[in-house]
Amino acid sequence: MRRASTRLAMLGLAALALGLPASAVAAPKVTVKVKILPVLKDNSKPKAGHWPHTGNFLGAPASLETKFLIKGTEYGGFPNPVRRVAVYLPKGTMINTKGFKTCSLTTLANKEPERCPKDSLASPAGHAPESAPESCPSRPLAGGAGEACGVVSLGGTRVHEAVKIQAYFAPGNGLNFFIEGVTPTVIEEPFAGTFSGASGVFSRKFVANVPLIETLPGAPAAVAEATSVTIGAAKMVKGKLITLGRIPSKCPKGGFPGKSEMWFGAGAESTWEKVTNTIEVPCPKK
Repeated sequence: MRRASTRLAMLGLAALALGLPASAVAAPKVTVKVKILPVLKDNSKPKAGHWPHTGNFLGAPASLETKFLIKGTEYGGFPNPVRRVAVYLPKGTMINTKGFKTCSLTTLANKEPERCPKDSLASPAGHAPESAPESCPSRPLAGGAGEACGVVSLGGTRVHEAVKIQAYFAPGNGLNFFIEGVTPTVIEEPFAGTFSGASGVFSRKFVANVPLIETLPGAPAAVAEATSVTIGAAKMVKGKLITLGRIPSKCPKGGFPGKSEMWFGAGAESTWEKVTNTIEVPCPKK
């Protein structure tokens, strides 16, 4: 039904045949919204409640909800496909991926997310949606799972589809993701991201490379118009709460600085367009 590969030559021919640009001539407009949330006690059971003393407090363990709204017409009337995402976290943010079980990219590439340990979930569990509205939603899925909503191709027809985005702890200092869609096309795609250091007003950044997704061989790639993902996890080990993320203990005047970078394109990396957004998250109440 679909094969998510990067057959760039085929895409280039398809772009010419359909009148789509082979490279970006304009960048999409991106709006970023973030929210600091408490940490779930069990990501596999989103209704089980949150750990006490977590959330939007200085120095506290917390989860981060990030939403991207994407608008553009440079890819046959829709935004170019997302190819890379970088998120910069403010100075003093603590990131820890040790002590959690992991799920390998190989397991996800084999389309076997059910084999991942439940303790490897780095985002709330959920189910792939079975329908998508004509306009992409900005709401989270039932149960708080991550989602993306955009456009896929069925022959010469472009239609909307919503997919689930599930995050897992990965071996090493990173996260693995699994994109799952069930209708109108079947989509099962993994991708990976890693944490690393940053400079200036930032201390950490997370970078993920997103694959091109073809719903039919040679057809235009799927595009995203909205995404919403919540990343966070914690577990109690020998009376101590181990957490993926922790808010800085001090907040600068004006709020926490944040930055995102997104690259868009359907062709070679040299043709991608980068969009940068900077934001300030209000300081938590004492």
